[in-house]
Amino acid sequence: MNFTKADTASLSDVNASIDPMKRKSRWRRMAAFFGPAYLVSVGYMDPGNWATDLQGGAQFGYTLIWVLVMSNFIALLLQSLSARLGIVARRDLAQCNREVYPRYANWALYLLAELAIAACDLAEVLGMAIGLNLLLHIPLLWGVGITLLDTFLLLYLQKLGMRKMEAFIIALVSIIGLCFLAELFWAKPDLAEIASGLKPSIPNSAALYIAIGIIGATVMPHNLYLHSALVQTRKLQRSAEGIKKAIRYNNWDSGIALNLALLVNAAILILAATVFHKGGHAEVATLKDAHRLLHSMLGQEWSSHLFAIALIAAGQSSTVTGTLAGQIVMEGYLSLRINPWMRRLLTRLLAAVPAALVIWIAGESEVDNLLVFSQVLLSMQLAFAVIPLIHFVSSKKRMGTFAIGPIAKFFSWLVAAVIVVLNVKLVVDEALDLINKNPAFWVLTLVLIVGIFFLLLLIITLFYPLLSEYRGTRAGMHKKPVSATIPAKAGFDVIAVALDYSEYDAQVIQYAIQLAHSNSRFVLIHVLESAAARHMGANTEDLEAIEDRQRLTAYAAQLQAQGFEAKAVLGYRYRAREIARVVQEESAGLLVLGSHGHTTLLDWLFGETINSVRHLVKVPVFIVR
Repeated sequence: MNFTKADTASLSDVNASIDPMKRKSRWRRMAAFFGPAYLVSVGYMDPGNWATDLQGGAQFGYTLIWVLVMSNFIALLLQSLSARLGIVARRDLAQCNREVYPRYANWALYLLAELAIAACDLAEVLGMAIGLNLLLHIPLLWGVGITLLDTFLLLYLQKLGMRKMEAFIIALVSIIGLCFLAELFWAKPDLAEIASGLKPSIPNSAALYIAIGIIGATVMPHNLYLHSALVQTRKLQRSAEGIKKAIRYNNWDSGIALNLALLVNAAILILAATVFHKGGHAEVATLKDAHRLLHSMLGQEWSSHLFAIALIAAGQSSTVTGTLAGQIVMEGYLSLRINPWMRRLLTRLLAAVPAALVIWIAGESEVDNLLVFSQVLLSMQLAFAVIPLIHFVSSKKRMGTFAIGPIAKFFSWLVAAVIVVLNVKLVVDEALDLINKNPAFWVLTLVLIVGIFFLLLLIITLFYPLLSEYRGTRAGMHKKPVSATIPAKAGFDVIAVALDYSEYDAQVIQYAIQLAHSNSRFVLIHVLESAAARHMGANTEDLEAIEDRQRLTAYAAQLQAQGFEAKAVLGYRYRAREIARVVQEESAGLLVLGSHGHTTLLDWLFGETINSVRHLVKVPVFIVR
């Protein structure tokens, strides 16, 4: 079964918002495609990468440079597949998973994706807090609190549009790159020694742990969800040539952006190897240690300042992508939308609370270990995003002529196998170490349960699409349209009309009449919210209650004069609840009400009815503006 167009597009507020064909010159049209990969690339140079790169360089010199290069090749391959999926199928990865996998598997995949985003955001929170501490001497706990404020920055950037957001991210990436260019200029690394690090080798288990952390920090699962959605912000010509051109331009975008990210990561590792490993400080494992030693070992006061500035820029730029990925994952898997500020705040709290607890309980010395652990956690979840992605872009039934060929398919599955094998080895080693340290029965039981869960999920993720070619489509935010013939019926039998005694009452009633048939029954509703009504309810008999009842009865009389059955019902205290109660008691099939046109501030001041009513009633709601 082929992919069909989803009812609701990924990132619907900015989907197809940029039209490259409106650009006059060929170069400007090509440049209009550039941008999504830069938002993705910041996840490849976030503070979590710094922790793994610093430890790798300080402890093992240039030995693990080949891991960075290999990780970058893996990233280029997987991000190109993710972009291809979004361009051709017009789906993001979460929507595709929801369409293909059974419900129980999707819940597990969703929870893992959210855990990956929380782990990534944890690194960003800690990185920002450490950067503020190093540069401005703000305590870490205060720094973690300050990171909550960037919720408002993200909302502002989203309001400006995708191109402005991309420009902001590119500016931060440029700051990071320039800072480390200056650091390397002062460090003067030996090029021949750097080249020796391109030979693959893993000296010991500690190097393996860091290597897997580097892979997890470089190839992030949430970036695969993100990229497949961001490419859909470009409006494409849906011809074969237009799609082919979009894929080619996005591959160039990925190549440039991710190679810049590789240079930043390599610069961090090379800096650590040159300054700390060769300088006899292999024990350097924290960002604070690196910041403190850079000044004394390079003899440049600005070396430590630039390090902190770049760290703040890395943390800030990564927060944008984490929130967008969270939105994509939640909407794609759960068909659930929440306000962007609430989504951002929840994502930040999921990271800030663990970070604050670790700093408060274990002390600041454990912060960098938490950073490395967050990247290993990301790597462990990578297979559950990579395997479905390869399935989707490999099938000609789903991608048509744009399905990947045998060579790309071979290397994609090879990458997936490497990721799975490395992570299985890491999990087994960590589990055995945990059991040896604490051989209690409950520890063994817990390890077995978790191991069996991950093994079963891995088997389902790998084989389910092969055993069953799409058992129905569940992608999109809404259910499939009804295939049966829709019966023709004019008007509703019972129509509830909520009136607020404004100048729009007549217009609301007119629209209600247009939705009626000759035998329709009207239920006119007005809710009295005076101080007396809030205390006395239906027993209220003040002047306002009397006048409101008379006015509502007069409206009902006008409808009765036109031949309709009409009833006046006065409610008390709470608008939304009372309207919903009357709708239910009168068995209304439709609710008609007017929109006051308030903005958010006035909603807070005067109360907001429509959204509350929509969630309380189970009938269609017609809003007259």
